[in-house]
Amino acid sequence: MKGRGRGGGVQELDTEEKRMRLFGTDGIRGVANLEPMTTETAMKIGRGTARLFKGRSGRRAKIIIGKDTRLSGYMLENAIAAGVCSMGVDVLLVGPLPTPGIAFLTQSMRADAGVVISASHNPFQDNGIKIFASDGFKLPDHLEAQIEEFVFGDEVDRSGPTAEEVGKAYRVDDARGRYIVFLKASFPRDRSLDGLKVVVDCANGAAYKVAPLVLEELGAEVIPIGVEPDGENINRDCGSTHPQFMCRIVRQEGADVGLALDGDGDRAIFCDEKGRVVDGDRVLAMAAADLQERGRLARDTVVATVMSNMGLEVALRRRGIEMIRTAVGDRYVVEEMRKGGYNLGGEQSGHVVFLDHNTTGDGIITGLQVLSMMIRTQKPLSELASIMEPYPQVLRNVPVRSKPPLEECPRIREGIRRARERLGDTGRILVRYSGTEPLLRVMVEGEEEEMIQQIALEMEEAIRNQLG
Repeated sequence: MKGRGRGGGVQELDTEEKRMRLFGTDGIRGVANLEPMTTETAMKIGRGTARLFKGRSGRRAKIIIGKDTRLSGYMLENAIAAGVCSMGVDVLLVGPLPTPGIAFLTQSMRADAGVVISASHNPFQDNGIKIFASDGFKLPDHLEAQIEEFVFGDEVDRSGPTAEEVGKAYRVDDARGRYIVFLKASFPRDRSLDGLKVVVDCANGAAYKVAPLVLEELGAEVIPIGVEPDGENINRDCGSTHPQFMCRIVRQEGADVGLALDGDGDRAIFCDEKGRVVDGDRVLAMAAADLQERGRLARDTVVATVMSNMGLEVALRRRGIEMIRTAVGDRYVVEEMRKGGYNLGGEQSGHVVFLDHNTTGDGIITGLQVLSMMIRTQKPLSELASIMEPYPQVLRNVPVRSKPPLEECPRIREGIRRARERLGDTGRILVRYSGTEPLLRVMVEGEEEEMIQQIALEMEEAIRNQLG
């Protein structure tokens, strides 16, 4: 669903149906070694991806493959690489590197596509596959659908090359260095991080080497945590989904700021010098004001999702900045940004897209932009973040056994109707299925904390009765 920001808040119902058998809102995801995240299916995805991009550039095609630090990454990496090579396409293996790093390298190295093996913020037993086109942007729906046709059809199986036409695999030894240079170039050349003490939580994930190095090379005193991956501890009680540990270290060390990334490094959640969490909505408000003051906010517009807090709309409206909402998922944010010519967008979860710097959410770039704001204004993060006052908001993730269209669930529909009547123009309710997990997500927002808590509880009960 897409629409312009609407200050007063209305009931919003997201009834996105699962479009395809494999691809969800952010690639393919599931429990590793269970369908669809098996070696057999991964090999077919590799073959389908190679088939899709082979011959487009007029030269021998090549596909970059990167991953996070999950144990199952080795298994899936080899399977995808085998599938790609079996179609006569070469593979460039870069090892553990953040998702936005693969997006950058795909463009920089003139690859035909980039594949990331990661389940982002999910626990280690899950894994996923994301695919970028040669321009560094995530694939649109119609290209994902073509890959699915290849996976489930037999066309690819009949078209494999032989002999010297089989693809080769190469290891890219300087991939991390290339990405570090790119990240540092996004930071103003006339500034440094000298004198700043920064806690960076890498979630034991893909950014565990890159993020501390970038910050150190720009002059910060860095306190790294979540930098000892063992294949199983990615996102475990750390990173952007568990910022409490980072906040404790910030207070304990007297740091100026904390930066928490997720397992694949495309999200960033912050902690101010007082140990308080600063989420993606506040970052969007800060960044929008900063870009507007410098005459660099394209069309005075920010793109966010239906999950963004109403307080963000209010803060932006005060500055004459328009907000456009999209369906949940950074890919939909980016699609709207490209369509409308906007350069700032993101999600409450910490996906913030600075399209002037990268083609997708990049947690390290987001961190550098926030640190740059602090240095330029000589203000602490707590003061910058006060630009926005969030409305009380309750989020519930309710497990479901299936995902029928919500129009076919009378108890849930009635619950939404009653909630809308109670909230009126002072709040809103959003009910949507997760695109990656068997969950129905409920978000209730409004001026009165007690009321929204009660509405969320009633909605949870209705969902459990109907779908639990």
